[in-house]
Amino acid sequence: MKSIVAGHVAVTATEFAELALGIDLELFTGSATESQMDRAARLDVAHEVLAELRESDPETAAYAESLLRTLPLKESRPSGRRTRRANRRTLNGLTAGTAVAA
Repeated sequence: MKSIVAGHVAVTATEFAELALGIDLELFTGSATESQMDRAARLDVAHEVLAELRESDPETAAYAESLLRTLPLKESRPSGRRTRRANRRTLNGLTAGTAVAA
């Protein structure tokens, strides 16, 4: 079943919440890559929106306020480090741990 809100199809739960509540979740949660200046500006706007929401929709305001207390998810980026591979030692050309039939 498709979740349709105001003519838009929500693909993820986050999109559904944004469409249903009419708020941008990233405004309240932020981004893991934002600078301190960007964060301060975003929080100023978020607090203004929150003040308006408290008057018009206290339930959504409570949800938005809880989002302000969450940390943004870090985007997965390659760290430039290689993953460790298991070293297998060999004995006489055979991999260690290999059973040899007698």
